[in-house]
Amino acid sequence: MNKIILAWKLYWKIRNFRLLFIAGILLLLSILIYFPYFFNAIEKRNGYVLNDFILNNLLNADLSIPIFSIIWLMIIFSVIRCIQFPATAILFLWSYILLSITRMITISCIALNPPYHYVPLIDPIISIFYGNKLITKDLFYSGHTSTQFLLFLCLPKKTDKLLALIATIVIGFMMLIQHAHYTIDIIAAPLFAWAVYKLAQLITKPITP
Repeated sequence: MNKIILAWKLYWKIRNFRLLFIAGILLLLSILIYFPYFFNAIEKRNGYVLNDFILNNLLNADLSIPIFSIIWLMIIFSVIRCIQFPATAILFLWSYILLSITRMITISCIALNPPYHYVPLIDPIISIFYGNKLITKDLFYSGHTSTQFLLFLCLPKKTDKLLALIATIVIGFMMLIQHAHYTIDIIAAPLFAWAVYKLAQLITKPITP
C-alpha cells in the first residue's frame, strides 16, 4: 500500500499528469452523461442488415451471463491494476476516452440494424448509461471486444496481457454466437483499439517522471 501511495504522490507532482488526469475524468464523465442521449437517438434510426456468412452458419444462444461475468471481472481486475500503477491508469483513461469517441463516430456514420437471429445482450449495470433501454444498433465496432483488447494493450504485466487477450478472444467469439454483432464489428474492434491506444500514448507520453 505504501508503494502505491508513493507512486501516486510521485506522479501527482507532475503538472502534466495532474492536468491530463483531471481533464480525462471530467471528459469521461461528460461522455457517460451523453451516452443515453446518443444511443437512444441511434436506436430510433433504420439501418442495413448485412449478409454475414459466418453468422449465417452459427447457431445463436443467449450468453449474456458468461459475457458480462468475464467483462466485469476484467474491469475489477483492471481497476486494481490502475490503482497500483498510475501510468497504466492515465494511459487507459485516455485510451478509453478516445475509444468511446471513435465508436460514436463510426456508429453515427454506419447505420446498421441487428443481425438476423439477434439475441438481446443485457447487462443490468451498463444499461444505466444507455438510458435503461435495450440498445441493439450500436454495432460498428464492438465496444465490448475493443475494450478487452485495450486492456491487453494497457495492462503492465505479461500475465495480465495474456489474461486480457484470452478475454478478448472469448468475448469476441461469444458475441458472434449471441449474434449481437456482425463479424466485421468484431474484427475491426482490435484495430480501432490499437489506433486509439497509440494516440493515447502520444498524449500521455510527456508525464513520465
